[in-house]
Amino acid sequence: MPKVGVVFNDAKPIAEQTAVTIEAWLQERGWDAVLTTGRGGLLGYASPDSISYTPIEDLVPPEFKQDITFVVSLGGDGTVLSTFRQVAPLGLPVLAINTGHMGFLTETYLSHWEDALDRMVQGSYIVEQRSMMRVRAYDGEEVFWEALALNEMVLHREPLTSMCHFEVSIGNHAPVDIAADGIIISTPTGSTAYALSAGGTVIEPGIPVFQLVPICPHSMASRALVFANSEKVVVTSADRHRLVMVLDGNAGCYIYPEYKLVLDRSIYPARFARLRPGEFFNVLREKLGWGLPHISKPTSVELP
Repeated sequence: MPKVGVVFNDAKPIAEQTAVTIEAWLQERGWDAVLTTGRGGLLGYASPDSISYTPIEDLVPPEFKQDITFVVSLGGDGTVLSTFRQVAPLGLPVLAINTGHMGFLTETYLSHWEDALDRMVQGSYIVEQRSMMRVRAYDGEEVFWEALALNEMVLHREPLTSMCHFEVSIGNHAPVDIAADGIIISTPTGSTAYALSAGGTVIEPGIPVFQLVPICPHSMASRALVFANSEKVVVTSADRHRLVMVLDGNAGCYIYPEYKLVLDRSIYPARFARLRPGEFFNVLREKLGWGLPHISKPTSVELP
């Protein structure tokens, strides 16, 4: 019997109710369903005195196996991020159904879930792969924390308004010192999230790059930098302040001066199930209002 995984946001009753309805719908059509919540991908914030280290592969729900054909994510963008953190190691395509507000990463709306699933079980979909970022925190040569990020890694000092110096090494290039309230390193998917608000550029999702964006830099010369995601990035504190590292807005840990962060492209991509060929500019227009036509355009005037 073919099988579908369903990851839902149990903080939203409508998402949980829809997950149960989808399970029954699938069973009527000869498909099995495995349900789990998105909590497994919400790593939380490690305290200064206690860090819970969960290897990336151990976040896969125990009941999710390679015999699953595809996964349905029910929630908003946060649930999509959590879902990929859980299922990316399995390489499963994810159909994201929006039960939230913005839904920038989702493929369809809750009112269309039945039509969308009908196409999925018929195999009438395509898969769009997007790169994810692996972030590892080291104490000396030992990894003590790691996770996947689909959007970004943010490193800042407490409180956020305090300036700090960050030393960043990209590949074999000479390290640079950035004086700022914080730094963001984002994937192309994350270029439309926090990085965009901090002054970064929008990057089309298929381009194999990362982006470095200083947060409120203390120099006119410190601006966003786009570089190949084949390059490994090492970040350390250039002064003696404890920092806070946050991934995708829902997971992180403290970074002390003797620690270092190492970021690289994950071997596990995010595989989005698309019901139609992706049109990134349409998403920008619909969700962010980018490139909308002017309400009024000047008319030509004949000069005497």
